[in-house]
Amino acid sequence: MEKKRILAVGLGLIGGSLAMALQGFEDYEVVGAVRSQATYDKAEAMGAADRLTFDPASELPGADVVILCQDPAGIIAFLQEHRDRFKPGCLIWDVCGVKTAVMEAARCLPDGADFIGCHPMAGKEVSGIDNAEAGLFRNTHFIVTPGPNATREHLDLLRRMADWCQFGDVIETTPERHDQMIAYTSQMMHVIAVSVCDNEELFSCVGFEGGSFRDCTRVAALDPAMWTQLFTLNAPALSQVVGALEERIHQYRVAIENNDREGLNAMLAHASDRKKQINLERARGDDVHPKF
Repeated sequence: MEKKRILAVGLGLIGGSLAMALQGFEDYEVVGAVRSQATYDKAEAMGAADRLTFDPASELPGADVVILCQDPAGIIAFLQEHRDRFKPGCLIWDVCGVKTAVMEAARCLPDGADFIGCHPMAGKEVSGIDNAEAGLFRNTHFIVTPGPNATREHLDLLRRMADWCQFGDVIETTPERHDQMIAYTSQMMHVIAVSVCDNEELFSCVGFEGGSFRDCTRVAALDPAMWTQLFTLNAPALSQVVGALEERIHQYRVAIENNDREGLNAMLAHASDRKKQINLERARGDDVHPKF
C-alpha cells in the first residue's frame, strides 16, 4: 500500500523540527523541500525527512498534507504561485506568526484545498536547520485558526499530528484574535527587547547584567527581515498594544520623577498581584483556552 505524503516546504528551525517530529506518523511519508544545497546536505545528514527535494511544485499533486514553513512573504507567494497544483481534498497549513494576512492570501486557493492557519508556539533565539530538533514542540502551544470551510476530518488530523509532535495543547481561535494576542504576548516582547538593546549603555553593562536583563533581551538577536514582515503584517494590533505600553511606562516615569511613593507602590502592587494570579492559575492547570 502506497504511503500518504506530508510535504514540508522550508526546512529551517520550525520546518526542520516538524519534519523530524512527524516521521513515523501513521502511514505518511515526510518529504522536505529545500532551496539550497547546504540545507539539503545538513538535512540529509540529520535525517530530517524521509525524502528531500528541491522541487516542491512537483510534489504538490501527490501531497495529502502540505506544511508551509517559509517566512510570511514566502508563504503568501507560494500560495499564489502554486494555487492550482495542490491535490484536491488536501490539507494545507502554515506555521506563520501572523494569521489574518496569511488566511486572506489563502483565499486564492481553489475549492477542495482546505487551508487551516496554524502557529506552533515554539522556537529558539537561533534559526536554521542546524538548530532543528524533533523535541522542539514538547509541551508548547499549538494554535489553530480554521477557515469557514475547514472540515472535521482535517481538524481531527491536525489534532493527531499535534499529539504525535507532543504539543502540550491545541488552542482554536480566530485569525483576528490570534493576531491581537500575539501582538501582546510575543511581538511586543520583541519590541521591548530590541529597544533595550538599542541603548548606548549596552556594551558598557558587562558584569552588571542580571538574570532579568538576560531574560528581557534574550529574543533581541532576531532575524530582522522576518520580524520586519511580522511587525508590518500585524501593524494595527501591534501599534495598539505598543501605544498602551507607552502610556503605562509614562505613568511609571511620572510617579518616579514626582517621588510619588504611594502611587508607585499601588501600581507595582496591582501588577504584582496580577502576575501572581496568572502564575497560580497556571500552576493549578486551569484550562481557560477553547480547544477542538
